[in-house]
Amino acid sequence: MMTKTKNLSLATVAGLIALAGCATQPAPHQRTAALRPLPPRPYASAPRQSTLSAVETAPTDRSLQIQAAAFESFMRHARGIDPAFSSPADVAQALQTGARHEPRELEAGMIAFAALAALQEPRFVAAVRAEARPGELARRLAADPQAALALPGAEAAGARASGALYAQGSGLTGDGEKVKHAAYSVQHQAWSTAKVPDAAGRLSRVKRLSTESYRPAGEDAAQLQLALAQNTHRPGGATPVVARGVALAALSVLGEQRQGQGLMSEPAAGSCLHMAKLNLYQCLASAGPHYEDIFCLGQHAMIDPGQCVVEATKAPGPRQVAVTRASYRP
Repeated sequence: MMTKTKNLSLATVAGLIALAGCATQPAPHQRTAALRPLPPRPYASAPRQSTLSAVETAPTDRSLQIQAAAFESFMRHARGIDPAFSSPADVAQALQTGARHEPRELEAGMIAFAALAALQEPRFVAAVRAEARPGELARRLAADPQAALALPGAEAAGARASGALYAQGSGLTGDGEKVKHAAYSVQHQAWSTAKVPDAAGRLSRVKRLSTESYRPAGEDAAQLQLALAQNTHRPGGATPVVARGVALAALSVLGEQRQGQGLMSEPAAGSCLHMAKLNLYQCLASAGPHYEDIFCLGQHAMIDPGQCVVEATKAPGPRQVAVTRASYRP
């Protein structure tokens, strides 16, 4: 049984995360040597820890922080991809970074991130804490997350959640456009027009990375804290993702987050992220030279998921990413 959360400050969020641990057809033979697999990013290999330390909190509270950190960590690392590619190794490394998320985990993390942003609204938190019949409210929110929007301060909490998500999604989309543009500009470099060696192996590595679960790294706590501290607001009607985030925030204040497990998924957002990943696979399966891999990276590993997050802040909800013809030739 969970205890009611007494303090949901950014410092608490930071402490929780910091201590939580952290077949396609074969390509034709190429004369160039196959790229060696690159080492994983630090956060992907960080050991898991099973205890939180002296901070007393319920496991589900910790889970909410971890899920939000998984979302923020992927978005931050993907935004950090440098579009100034100068070798096949640069492209291969960037692909590993862009592929390193599991769609369902990213979907849940998006909603958890929205919840933590909503918890930064003092009036909303105070109103939930003052609820006379918390058990009844918790059951109502778990059954109908839209009910959270009627709570005092919920409109402001939703604006915080929507603004935080929009900042993350638009940032990734913008950086993805820069990478996509590099698919054109890089072609003056001879290496970029050579065919990717071991294309089947490259695709297999991307698919494997796409199934790996998030593992916290040392810097993730502070980075999540910074992202939540931006206090960006996006007024307007709450979308299904934002409503779930606000309801989950209220359940966390009530100490009833376990009842919110059914809120960690939203059909349209989940379908959007899943389709983005499938399009990445299809694009890489059809790509030939290295510059086409760059296009696949920018469009389907960055722009598409970023747009899914952006659309999660706009009524009536996330769009479906259209299936594209992957045999792109800039």
